[in-house]
Amino acid sequence: MENFRKIIQHNREWAAAMKEADPEYFEKRAAKQEPHYLYIGCSDSRVPANVVTGTEPGELFVHRNIANVVLPSDLNVMSVLQYAVEVLDVKHVIVTGHYGCGGVKAAMGTASYGLVDLWLQPIRNVVRWNKPELDQITDEQSRFDRVVELNVLEQLYHLSETPVIQNAWAKGRRPLLHGLVYDIHEGLLREIATGVDSQEGADQLAQRRQSGVPAGPPPIMGRMANPIMAGDELADQIAQRVMDRMAVIGAKDAQKK
Repeated sequence: MENFRKIIQHNREWAAAMKEADPEYFEKRAAKQEPHYLYIGCSDSRVPANVVTGTEPGELFVHRNIANVVLPSDLNVMSVLQYAVEVLDVKHVIVTGHYGCGGVKAAMGTASYGLVDLWLQPIRNVVRWNKPELDQITDEQSRFDRVVELNVLEQLYHLSETPVIQNAWAKGRRPLLHGLVYDIHEGLLREIATGVDSQEGADQLAQRRQSGVPAGPPPIMGRMANPIMAGDELADQIAQRVMDRMAVIGAKDAQKK
């Protein structure tokens, strides 16, 4: 209980300090939220979103999960994304990984962790798809760091192909997409990819994210019975682009054989 009571005490002290500096600090923020950013990060307790970005309450809309994964099948992150883009009209969506990520480390190994294995499978795909590059990195820590960076690129690509982002771009709206990695040893955010604001930029992500693999599975499989985030036509366009890319890589594999 002592550790828990510290949280309550720190909250009291923080609230008092904020009111002393600005008597209307909380009232101004209680009226409405107008964040400029959606931050998608890891749940790791060493990477507090507002602290590492230097943002105040009301500036950052936040979603966190193990290893900052963005999956179109995850209704949680998709709901957060839709609300942030279509209701809050955020100008930037930031996927932030971090060096030393336990989820990424687990995905690089062969041990079983039960339920979390299902969550880590997309990162295991990143490791498998990038094996040619990773095998050339002899230093274990450097290889680990590189997988963290590749995972950010992978999740940023998933984000770029979601109906919410595709629909916003089709209407000529932002957000800009960014991929960052937080260095837990230095406290610095490193830019992995920034300013992605079009399908052309997403295609460049596709080229960077995997060694010789231009695209992964489509964000929408077939037609949604009751579309929420995008129309059938947009979903079909996304799926067709991915199928075209897979056909190209399939042809290359056939030539190698």
